[in-house]
Amino acid sequence: MDTGTHIVMGIALGGLATIDPVVANHSVTFTAVLAGTIIGSQAPDIDTVLKLRNNAVYIRHHRGATHSIPAVITWPLLITLGLSFIFPSADMLHVWLWTFLAVFLHVFVDIFNSYGTQALRPISNQWVALGVINTFDPIIFGIHIIGLLTWALGANPVITFLIMYAIIIVYYIVRFQVQAAVRHAVKLKIPNAERIIIAPTMRFYQWRIAAIDGNHYYVGRAYGRNITIYDKFERQPLPENKIVRAALKDKNIDAFLSFSPIYRWEITKHEEVHEVRFIDLRYRSNDYYPFVAVAHLNSELEIVNSYTGWIFSEDKLHKKLDFNLDES
Repeated sequence: MDTGTHIVMGIALGGLATIDPVVANHSVTFTAVLAGTIIGSQAPDIDTVLKLRNNAVYIRHHRGATHSIPAVITWPLLITLGLSFIFPSADMLHVWLWTFLAVFLHVFVDIFNSYGTQALRPISNQWVALGVINTFDPIIFGIHIIGLLTWALGANPVITFLIMYAIIIVYYIVRFQVQAAVRHAVKLKIPNAERIIIAPTMRFYQWRIAAIDGNHYYVGRAYGRNITIYDKFERQPLPENKIVRAALKDKNIDAFLSFSPIYRWEITKHEEVHEVRFIDLRYRSNDYYPFVAVAHLNSELEIVNSYTGWIFSEDKLHKKLDFNLDES
């Protein structure tokens, strides 16, 4: 989920923590628990700082090690240790328990969007992404805001947030049902589909669709059960040649391929420069595919410059590549 949603989740969990008599009856422990749930609800996303290095490192590692099983165990211990110096009279066992729940919920809810996490590391490095909730879901965020306002106006936090979580659980179940209906509609539209990726949007009934059959890639949108296919690309295997082999060694191309499950490729030549481009088909927006990886190679098949990330126009992509070229 996005940062704002994780923050309101942390505050709401701190309110729910008053169901614990130790927390409810000791103001210092409550304050420490509230701090722990807020910090714990943010801690796994500390890997966002990897953007400061480059997109390749960020794409490869975001929601990886920081969302793993060891991290879920370690974050609460570190946060509780830090809080013990600030709130020495608090009951640290209960601070740890609620902080652990905050960290666990952060990782757990991230599984439900299309980006997913490597939550099973080190057992498995596979990305777990159920694709039923958008990274920012206005309904989930709005329900939390209503719950927090109700608490602020004097309502019992335990009753308020138990009702809130019950509503959210029902909402998740409905989202799975809607996704299943969309998947069934796509199968009717593309009977020979080998793989179907259905990604949520901020609108309840609208979903992004990418599918593969034996010969083609399909990209479209669903509104309820109505499926619209916008683009259809011939499915071609990546050629085995020196240009491709050289491009695959690039860190940006490698990071993109480690993340994208459905893409097409293009190889073009501009004077003495070979361009190898990979295009993720999951994120079509206004007739454009903004998530790409591009590598430029010279006549000796050396990487001149490369880039991976979100670019919403060719001009911006060229400027980004030119910038990288100037830096190299």
